[in-house]
Amino acid sequence: MLQAVLSKIDAAQEESLEILFRLVKFQSIATDPAFDSECIACAHWLKAHLESFGGRASLHNTTGQPVLLSRWNEGQASLPHVLFYGHYDVQPVDPLNLWATPPFEPRIGKTASGVKAVFGRGAADDKGQLLTFLEAVRAWMAIHGTLPFRLTVLLEGDEEGNSDVLDAFLKEQGAALKADIAMICDTEMWDAKTPAITTSLRGCISEDVVVTGPRLDLHSGYFGGPARNPLKALSSLIAKLHDAKGKVTVPGFYDGVKPVSKAKLANWKRLKLTEKEVLGPIGLKTSAGEKGFTLAEQLWARPTLEVNGFWGGYTGIGGKTVLPAKAQAKFSFRLVEGQKPKKVRAAFRAFMKANLPPDCKISFHSHAGDSTGIAVKEDNPWIAEAATALSEEWGVKTALVGSGVSIPVVECFRKHQKMESLLVGFARFDDAAHSPNEKYDLESFHRGTRSWARLFGSIAKRT
Repeated sequence: MLQAVLSKIDAAQEESLEILFRLVKFQSIATDPAFDSECIACAHWLKAHLESFGGRASLHNTTGQPVLLSRWNEGQASLPHVLFYGHYDVQPVDPLNLWATPPFEPRIGKTASGVKAVFGRGAADDKGQLLTFLEAVRAWMAIHGTLPFRLTVLLEGDEEGNSDVLDAFLKEQGAALKADIAMICDTEMWDAKTPAITTSLRGCISEDVVVTGPRLDLHSGYFGGPARNPLKALSSLIAKLHDAKGKVTVPGFYDGVKPVSKAKLANWKRLKLTEKEVLGPIGLKTSAGEKGFTLAEQLWARPTLEVNGFWGGYTGIGGKTVLPAKAQAKFSFRLVEGQKPKKVRAAFRAFMKANLPPDCKISFHSHAGDSTGIAVKEDNPWIAEAATALSEEWGVKTALVGSGVSIPVVECFRKHQKMESLLVGFARFDDAAHSPNEKYDLESFHRGTRSWARLFGSIAKRT
């Protein structure tokens, strides 16, 4: 049963690549309204594609881009129900001049290490990833004519911009979309040869801060000294946010943070994560994270408060002896399970107001798309089954890892559909997702598809 599907996947590699190329050609940049028509065209193309191998597909309007739903084996309540999630929108391509070839003209090339890959915007995030699952479905349907489970595929077009769009859609759908498990292919392998299942994610919130002082920019010769400088005021606030050990000093910031279990810590220790591996490729040597915690904990289990931008006054060529009327900064917070975004934001604002120097005013602006930290129980039977399937394909033990990034849909599924997620991905850390010259290794695409097929085979044995 399984071997025939794997052989079909092997034989169809060229056809699968053609499908990926066609998908990557859509300029589906949802954050820029100029590309709305491309996003809509991409959604319609995916709908037709899913229908071509048996899915009953439908497009649903939202406050953003269309959501695509496609179903197989509807009404067969005795079968396990799987929901697969992916997103067809991509990041903007700027700076365009750093791309070796046009970002929406996919090509096969070689990486610096000589590995063959598909280059193009969205090749890894998330078009190549979602197609690993869909190509496994297509191959299984070609061999068997039906799946060994009920399947709902959900593809959205606002993941890179505004997660509130899908959150509202999932809230409206409620139990109608509930499945036994949500499978998501938007994460990475542990290394080039080791598959991984992600069992924890950090959430994210962001804040813009503006500090104003005098009613206009001032001549530093006339007013330098006695007049309050908003840049100095804001920099002093930033300096107070962390202590010498890297701990956030905002009262209440760590409320709800839970210690990592001994079993998970032992598992992470076996991964032997080192500063050289993590920081070396980006030109750094020493962790600046919270003291007293391992590198894995700093990345996956500890919350952070970071400054993303800081500016004010004159920033042009040459000098201008001015005291600015205002200073601005952008902050982001990576949150872990147990923290409440609203409480963290309120605590941060209270801290900034309490420490604001005289003659200054402060204002805040938050961005849409708050998400909480998520941890999935590692004894979940779906994780064990997927880990076995991945190990069979890649020939090594599957790593159970955390991630410092945010995938808001995981929280949405838990909140609105009361279901957990299985996070399996085949991206690699050098894929340059969100950056120029994004790529997806051919091995990831091919063996990722085979990995999903192996999991389908495992499900088939118990149905």
